[in-house]
Amino acid sequence: MTEYIAIAALNQYAYCSHRCWRMFCVGEFTDNQYTIEGTSLHDRVHTFGEDNREETWKVRAIWLKSEQYNLIGKSDLIELENNRWIPVEYKRGKKGEWDNDELQVCAQALCLEEMTGTVVKTGYVYYAQTHQRQLVEISDALRQDTINTIAEVTKLIETGIMPPAVYGKKCKGCSLHDQCLPKLAQKVNKYHED
Repeated sequence: MTEYIAIAALNQYAYCSHRCWRMFCVGEFTDNQYTIEGTSLHDRVHTFGEDNREETWKVRAIWLKSEQYNLIGKSDLIELENNRWIPVEYKRGKKGEWDNDELQVCAQALCLEEMTGTVVKTGYVYYAQTHQRQLVEISDALRQDTINTIAEVTKLIETGIMPPAVYGKKCKGCSLHDQCLPKLAQKVNKYHED
C-alpha cells in the first residue's frame, strides 16, 4: 500500500526538518496564536465551492494527488484562466524570508499537471496579513528543489530518524518550540563536541 505524503509536509520540512519530523513522524502538534489564525483562515477558505469571475473559473478545497510523487493534499484555491491551471495557497502572515511556501505551491502544480495533463507555469501565495498575492514561477529550479524535498520527506517518513533541532530565527514563533527546546539541544550538542 502506497503511503502518500501530505503536500503540507514539504512546506514544514523546508521550514524546519525537525518540526516536520515531530508533526508527520511522531504526530505531535501544538497550537499557538499563529497556528490558530492559520487554521481559521483555512477553515474559511476550505469551504468547497466554485464560481466564475470574468474569464476565471475558481474552485476551492479540492483534493490534489500525484501517483508519480506519492503526494496528496487539499488545495486552497485552484483557478482556470485561459486554459491555464493556477494553484493559489493561502497563508495567514506575510511573505517570509524562506521558500517553503513556494515549494508547497510547486507541489500542488506537480499534482495538477498529472491530474490535468497540462503544464502549470505559475501559482500564487496569498498572504492574508498584507492582502497580496505573491507570484510563484514554477521554474525548472523550483521543480527540482520540490522533487528533492519530496525525496527527503519520503526518507524521513520511511526511516523515522529524528533530524537535529537547530536553533534559529524560525524558532521564535514555532508552536512546537517547547517540545523541541532548540537552545537546549544546541547546548547539549556543543557540550558533547567539547
